[in-house]
Amino acid sequence: MFVIGTAGHVDHGKSVLVEALTGIDPDRLREEKQRGMTIDLGFAWLTLPSGREVSIVDVPGHERFIKNMLAGAGGIDLALLVIAADESVMPQTREHLAIIDLLGVRSGVIVITKTDLADEDVIAIVATDARELVAGTTLEGAPVVPVSAVTRDGLDTLLRVLDEQLAGTETKRDIGRPRLPIDRSFTIAGMGTVVTGTLIDGALEVGQEVAVLPGDLTARIRGLQHHKEAVERALPGRRTAVNLSGVAKEDVRRGQVLALPGTIAPADAIDVRLRALASLRKPLRHAAELTLHAGAAEAPARLLLLDRDELRPGDVAWAQLRLSEPVVVVKGDRVVLRTPNDTVTGGEVVDAHPQRHRRLHEATLQSLEALAGGSSAEALAAALRRIEPGSLASLASETGRAEEELRVALDELALAGDIVRLADGFVTRGWLDALWQRARRELETQRSAHPLLDGMAREELRSKLSLQPGLFGAVLERWSGAGLIETSATSVALAREETALTPAQQQEADAYVAALAAKPYAPPTDISIAPDLLSYLERSGRVVSAAGGVVFTAEAYRDMTERIVEHARRDGSITLAQARDLFGTTRKYAQALLEHLDSTRVTRRVGDARVLRRL
Repeated sequence: MFVIGTAGHVDHGKSVLVEALTGIDPDRLREEKQRGMTIDLGFAWLTLPSGREVSIVDVPGHERFIKNMLAGAGGIDLALLVIAADESVMPQTREHLAIIDLLGVRSGVIVITKTDLADEDVIAIVATDARELVAGTTLEGAPVVPVSAVTRDGLDTLLRVLDEQLAGTETKRDIGRPRLPIDRSFTIAGMGTVVTGTLIDGALEVGQEVAVLPGDLTARIRGLQHHKEAVERALPGRRTAVNLSGVAKEDVRRGQVLALPGTIAPADAIDVRLRALASLRKPLRHAAELTLHAGAAEAPARLLLLDRDELRPGDVAWAQLRLSEPVVVVKGDRVVLRTPNDTVTGGEVVDAHPQRHRRLHEATLQSLEALAGGSSAEALAAALRRIEPGSLASLASETGRAEEELRVALDELALAGDIVRLADGFVTRGWLDALWQRARRELETQRSAHPLLDGMAREELRSKLSLQPGLFGAVLERWSGAGLIETSATSVALAREETALTPAQQQEADAYVAALAAKPYAPPTDISIAPDLLSYLERSGRVVSAAGGVVFTAEAYRDMTERIVEHARRDGSITLAQARDLFGTTRKYAQALLEHLDSTRVTRRVGDARVLRRL
């Protein structure tokens, strides 16, 4: 299912074209019919020759109603840029195209309307003007189709071209987090409150409880319709009407969003990557007051430039927008910013719940770059640093990526040691190290003040670290396994401090590691070393004890693990014999390594093979 949105100057024939294509008059307001112009959003639908069903959002062309145009442009998959043959390109043609470009709409068709009012030479000139107009925008290269809604010339061609363009257009994703930006709210006798919008990011079902955001309202879905047909389940990408019980019409307005409770939080500040229009009349200064348009919502916004003092025509910049009223957006959404009279800039949301930033701060800018344009792993790491500890669901919400995609990135980061799984969540290595420093200071203070007590009460330490019980237990288990702390049922204490190695111990440790490194894939197992010295080498990260008394150097272990994971990811699994042959070693060492990977939850055994675990 796709949504087509019209765009173009007032009185260029958008609504007449929609009615000619669909048989539905999108002008629903009495004032629109009296004045012969679209004031608010109109809606229609049709089935293309391929059988593909599409919705059409018809927007007003007059400059006074540009905010209504923006309310309808946010969820479209294909733009129908309408230019009248008897007038060619006009001011609102340019502004609507600029909005389409800022919103990142990459599929489009340029329609030359009213061809019955112009000869072939004029139509050809207008088509040339249109191609020059869209050059350098997301609609560059879009097909141009001349039509007349009066004579119906060209309408069949237009339907065929729409089919062709939509065949290559990506459908709306489903990441299990439905949201419906509300662009209309009304009542129907006997049914109550109805809201409409384009459903994105997930499905809605009859009977579900939903939140109306921003606000503290909840409602229940009494019914769902798509193109006036009742459905039990509405899918993402569809124009959807939702009949709500539990809320009055006056409590719901355009710009709010329906979502499942607890899945999205309204934002009062957002980090964005902006691109200023080349037509910008004068630079936008830091702290400029603008109006934000996001989906069907609008809100006053203060522009805080993070990497410069002013935004010049055509500039791309990092900024934080401080909002006077909360809006519901997520990472990846597109926004447009306007002055009272002009569209001036727009771009992509990279963080919907940011902290306050220092301006001209390189580390902040690098973090935003990673969050916006990096790989899945880079985006995940940047998001996790902001919300940790984070669950898979919360990370999907923060990054705007599907959980399946994130699982691969989590595997990659966990293997590299950059993130750690604790309880049901994930944290970065830096977060865990910083937490340990805090815990150690608390335990050292406790020991100095009360040397005869058996450590600090577990609940007291948990409170000081501000951790939930499940996460706290996982952290203690990790620290205890690393020999950093000693625990009992009621207390936690620092492990006995390690004394510095004597010269003889240092020599013994270095000789032992060197012997292991000499045969990295078949290290000797008959070298005698004191258990406490081996434990010291493990804690210091120089060696890894596998199963069966086999000890690898840390470098060899990382290399072997990476190659096993690569083989299992490529072929689906790895056997003991394949692991043995991969390193030219013996069964003893391959088995020790695989059993260790099983115990650390990198792999799991399935029959005679190992497969990668899913985080």
